[in-house]
Amino acid sequence: MPRRLIVTEYISLDGVVEDPVGMENSGLGNWTGPFNRGPEGDKFKHEELFASEALLLGRATYDAFAAVWPSVEDDTGFAERINSMPKFVVSNTLQRAEWNNTTIQSGDAVEQVRELKEQPGGDILVYGSASVVHALMPVGLVDEYRLMVYPTVLGRGKRLFPEGVSSMLRLAACQQLGSGIVLLRYETDASAT
Repeated sequence: MPRRLIVTEYISLDGVVEDPVGMENSGLGNWTGPFNRGPEGDKFKHEELFASEALLLGRATYDAFAAVWPSVEDDTGFAERINSMPKFVVSNTLQRAEWNNTTIQSGDAVEQVRELKEQPGGDILVYGSASVVHALMPVGLVDEYRLMVYPTVLGRGKRLFPEGVSSMLRLAACQQLGSGIVLLRYETDASAT
């Protein structure tokens, strides 16, 4: 049975996923900062990471995470888990991956991910990485979307679902978190195969 690929995103009401914490110099600022996801949201993100066996990241997300996570310490074990687990970065330009346990996936991203899903192991979690997600959507490699929808409209920025992409999704869960954030979990047709 192939591994499942789970895309997890912070997303605005108008579908923007770009630069949610303001680290990418997009000019969008820290648009998630004014909101609190509450203890239920924190618990969900913790359980989500610990239930996964690998991370798949695009170059921009990898660069942002690799600059921060190796120096983070926390009492929940989140930082230790994200730093120690296998990470795959999709990039044709990255020459060296300094972050612990990282493998560079160069070449055809779709083929690389298809092969990765066929290897033994558990779920693969994709944080952010919109460009990679955009490449994987049309070919059915995404099994589930986990979306924390923030009650803000940005009016610009990279959206999760680009023009021309269509998909039928099945709602698996819906939960309100903290200060007006809604957690939506959708399964794709790919998850039925």
